Amino acid sequence: MTDTRGPQPQYEGYATGPLPGEREPATGPAGPYHPPQAYPSPSGGTQGGQQRGGAQSGTQGAGGAQATRLPRTGARTTPRTRKARLRVAKADPWSVMKVSFLLSIALGICTVVAAAVLWMVMDAMGVFETVGGTISEATGSNESNGFDLQSFLSLPRVLIFTSVIAVIDVVLATALATLGAFIYNLSAGFVGGVELTLAEDE
Repeated sequence: MTDTRGPQPQYEGYATGPLPGEREPATGPAGPYHPPQAYPSPSGGTQGGQQRGGAQSGTQGAGGAQATRLPRTGARTTPRTRKARLRVAKADPWSVMKVSFLLSIALGICTVVAAAVLWMVMDAMGVFETVGGTISEATGSNESNGFDLQSFLSLPRVLIFTSVIAVIDVVLATALATLGAFIYNLSAGFVGGVELTLAEDE
């Protein structure tokens, strides 16, 4: 068979040049690698790249320029108040009973002291004597002197009566608070409880 394609051109590079494994490495100044960019970078970006490149080359040479960090214009200057949203899912009846017991005792003591101070102030102003005289004249007769209000509302009797009221208040307040804790736990199981939003002080 005869070749009808005619004379073929010869590639001198493959014929005369060295093979890929036999080529010598390029001896040139090694610089930072810049990958190709799909879009042209803005003017500020090129300057920033030059500044970063100068900062990297400044460690190798004495006359390298250092990059300066510019402040952010959109940064927040006011402190942000942190908030936490919590939910009271359950109230311990035992702890509620202890707290309500102590608070009711303190309230009972305040009631007794307030009653004693009020009685002393009213006695010093002569209220019992004036009101007692009026009542004794209205209820008195020729045979009896009438009702003696001042002896009935004496200080020991008033303190005893106030102490009884304070004890009853302690028992009722403790029982109602404990019962309220049980009722709250039952209602929290259906609706999820009371939600609270807590914020941090500035």
